[in-house]
Amino acid sequence: MDNKTSILIVEDEEGICNFISAILSSNDFNVIKTAKGKEAVSMTASYCPDLILLDLGLPDMDGIEVLKTIRQWTNIPVVVVSARGHEREKVEALDLGADDYITKPFGTSELLARIRTALRHHQKISIGGPSEADKITLGDLEINYSKRIVSVAGKEIHLTPIEYKIIVLLSKYIGKVLTHDFIIKEVWGPYINETYSSEIQALRVNMANIRRKLEINPAEPKYIVTEVGVGYRMVEELQ
Repeated sequence: MDNKTSILIVEDEEGICNFISAILSSNDFNVIKTAKGKEAVSMTASYCPDLILLDLGLPDMDGIEVLKTIRQWTNIPVVVVSARGHEREKVEALDLGADDYITKPFGTSELLARIRTALRHHQKISIGGPSEADKITLGDLEINYSKRIVSVAGKEIHLTPIEYKIIVLLSKYIGKVLTHDFIIKEVWGPYINETYSSEIQALRVNMANIRRKLEINPAEPKYIVTEVGVGYRMVEELQ
């Protein structure tokens, strides 16, 4: 019986598809491929892959529509493969249930890291929810949920209630990019349409304050990174 992790590649550019396929095969993944969106939907149902790498620019069906269709009946992790400069599409895909995105061109290490993170995150959700542990440790950073204490190198950091909520939210989804919209709704609530621009500004101000308190060099953060035009991610492994 083949117990390899299976990945469905949905990519119409043959060169990129072959590149991804070679990387995955050499790292002991089982690879399934298609260049069409409609086939991707049917193959997801028939093969039940462990993860899907989904290009947004497909010839027969928009990648966003593929994602919407898949998300109606499965929570299989989906990593979107996006062209440069399409932040709006990335945000839409993440808000519709994509687990992550990777921007073309990309390297082997980045691709494999995003895949590992998406698979681990899915496993945590399947077990019973993200980050059920009493605390997490990332380098010198420790977040103790039961005591509501955040410390760096053993020194407790004073945070406002909003700053604490942001850090906890990012840590609960560690390794996963969270969009501005998702963070705002989780922290400030869903009724923000009329004040959305001010909430975005409030998020940026709070994030700047968080970095000033956590980071040695706030201009080059190592714990919480900015995904330009999309949102923020708490890293799973320090560089």
